[in-house]
Amino acid sequence: MDGGDERFLRRAFELAVEARAGGNGPFGSLLVGPGGDVLAEDRNTTAVDADISAHPELKLAVWAARELDAATAAGTTMYTSCEPCGMCAGALTRSGIGRVVYALSAGQLRELQPSPGAAAVPAEGPYLYEEARRVVEGYVS
Repeated sequence: MDGGDERFLRRAFELAVEARAGGNGPFGSLLVGPGGDVLAEDRNTTAVDADISAHPELKLAVWAARELDAATAAGTTMYTSCEPCGMCAGALTRSGIGRVVYALSAGQLRELQPSPGAAAVPAEGPYLYEEARRVVEGYVS
């Protein structure tokens, strides 16, 4: 991590403070282009939008996938106040963003939260492989 990383992480903290002041979870993120310019920034809006997916990392991943060509996206860095959750990590992978720098890890965040959070949803499978295979065979994402 260098001085630029620190500066951008501190901006992510500012966005997180704004989110919390607005009644949302304290999370903020920004996307920095290959040249060091801030391309976009966002904050958590899950409460005010009544949308469990309104995480800043997810919103910026969607923005990058829509607005940036693959080469530009690959040269970007997302700075975020906390390690992206599983939902956001999946979106980041699909968006083509090149790098993520975060402050708090998921484990550190759990230690700071007063409640244990939601329980994991039980998942079962895989089932019906042959039928499922036929549906997706040949698909390229």
